[in-house]
Amino acid sequence: MKIGLVIYGSLNTMSGGYLYDRKLVESLRKRGDQVEIISLPWRNYVAHLMDNFYFHLPHGFDLIIEDELNHPSLLAANAEEHPCPIVSLVHNLHLLEPRAAWQNNLYRIVEQKYLETVDGFIFNSTTTQKAVQTLIGDKKAFIIANPPTDRFSSQMDENQIRSRAKESNPLRLLFLGNVIPLKGLHMLLEALRHQTFNFRLDVVGSLTVDPTYARKMQKKAAAYGLSSKVFFHGVLDNEPLIERLEYAQVMVIPSSYEGFGIAYLEGMGFGLPAIATTSGAAFEFITDGENGYLIPPENSSALAERLTMLANDRELLERMSINALQRYQQQPIWEQTVDCVRDFILQMINTEQ
Repeated sequence: MKIGLVIYGSLNTMSGGYLYDRKLVESLRKRGDQVEIISLPWRNYVAHLMDNFYFHLPHGFDLIIEDELNHPSLLAANAEEHPCPIVSLVHNLHLLEPRAAWQNNLYRIVEQKYLETVDGFIFNSTTTQKAVQTLIGDKKAFIIANPPTDRFSSQMDENQIRSRAKESNPLRLLFLGNVIPLKGLHMLLEALRHQTFNFRLDVVGSLTVDPTYARKMQKKAAAYGLSSKVFFHGVLDNEPLIERLEYAQVMVIPSSYEGFGIAYLEGMGFGLPAIATTSGAAFEFITDGENGYLIPPENSSALAERLTMLANDRELLERMSINALQRYQQQPIWEQTVDCVRDFILQMINTEQ
């Protein structure tokens, strides 16, 4: 098969969505398919809408996959006669991110129009599937294909995880995600501001996606007197990231919304209980009080309470750590998922012919 993938910018961009796209391309190519990247320049939403005056989908493909992030650029192109089937890969709906209601009402008009122009969907979660079908109904073909969470092979066994959980002073926390408002680092710092237990927080993620917010978080940590406890590492991958995952005891990413949440499950693969919010898809694999916690968005007091519980009760931390590992082990491996995605793509192509 010859497949086109429409994205913004570089496939090597560091985020959960781009990791999914990157792994999908690698896996399809490994199976002998040709996959060509169709890159549009990364700008702002209004500038992306201007793409509709000149961008057209190229011919010569058996199928085109569009990362739904690109939706403002593709309204006009998709409204033309399709050169081949178009499948939208939906990680997260823009209109569900936290912002003023009037803004999301405008985004809803654009995003809904886009969703109506494609032939089928690859969803990263059941939550995303339901969100899309609420907008446009359930008449289009789709597949739910959870993101890759097995890029690391943890060498830690249950005994090592149990031993790590019992290590006290400090409670070792890991925030893994780009330092942007959506991921909720401000809420985590607020929750840690008045804590009396000893802790260490490692912040791993890009400081350049939203440099203004990242600088604000660094200043906030200093203003709260946390400079000796909070460490900003920037982007880490491979061995440096594995070292942080093995060292940490709890994964904390209090996002305002997650279409899935790859980082949580990656941490659970290292026996890290995951703390997320009730907004989005994290509930699909985090069971509150069992392998992590689900707290209301922007509720720093609830977050502080959960962290205090884990800091003061290492038997609880140990139990939740093992539960986190066991939940991770239930997750389908990525290669199985890709086989299902490829079968879906073939069905879409054969239906069109």
